[in-house]
Amino acid sequence: MERAEMLAYCLAKPGAWLDQPWEGDEVVKVGSRIFAFLGSDSGKPTVGIKCGATREAADEWLHRHPDDASVMAYIGRSGWNTLRLNGGIDDDELTEAVDSSYDMVVAKLPKRERPTA
Repeated sequence: MERAEMLAYCLAKPGAWLDQPWEGDEVVKVGSRIFAFLGSDSGKPTVGIKCGATREAADEWLHRHPDDASVMAYIGRSGWNTLRLNGGIDDDELTEAVDSSYDMVVAKLPKRERPTA
């Protein structure tokens, strides 16, 4: 999956919008919270997503895809991983992971910030 395809997939989620809180980084938010980090446009394309409610749950990705998944810096302890887009993780698995990240983030939003559709 290409970076542009992943960005389009993320932005198609209900209530999703693009933000650039740090120079050179793009994130996709729902309400006020990030559900996908797309990083810079250079280098190897990746997506940072919430892969589990706990670090232990997110570690399953590290075991299944040791060459294509890593713990995200700073927020990895909360279940966030970086997944390589053009590696050994197939597109369906990547989109399912984004769906899961989105759902976990939406579930934690205050009701007034949750998308209606």
